[in-house]
Amino acid sequence: QVQLVESGGGLVEAGGSLRLSCAASERTYNNYAMGWFRQAPGKEREFVAAISTHGVGKYYADSVRGRFTISRGDARNTVFLQMISLKPEDTAVYYCAAVSLAVEDMCLMEPLYDYWGQGTQVTVSS
Repeated sequence: QVQLVESGGGLVEAGGSLRLSCAASERTYNNYAMGWFRQAPGKEREFVAAISTHGVGKYYADSVRGRFTISRGDARNTVFLQMISLKPEDTAVYYCAAVSLAVEDMCLMEPLYDYWGQGTQVTVSS
């Protein structure tokens, strides 16, 4: 069982930056592809970014490409989401997710993720 804990959310003005972190409990962390998703009030959860098992492959939703960067930490059990040029429409609860895959695979499909964090709130004021 992999436990994921997100942190780093908060309130920021439009144009500002935040860095989200997701710490995984599993010692075989590198066997897991990771993703970030978000859910705004009244909307369905949506894909934000994904990273492959060893961090080479990355993919972003069109709405965040060029502003958000997903990465894996040197500690090998953490994944980050660096967010810059934040917009009010980025306001949502952000979730980290993990799925066990073959080396350098990554996953864009929410239903395929096996493990989820509790979420961290990001609020961008206009």
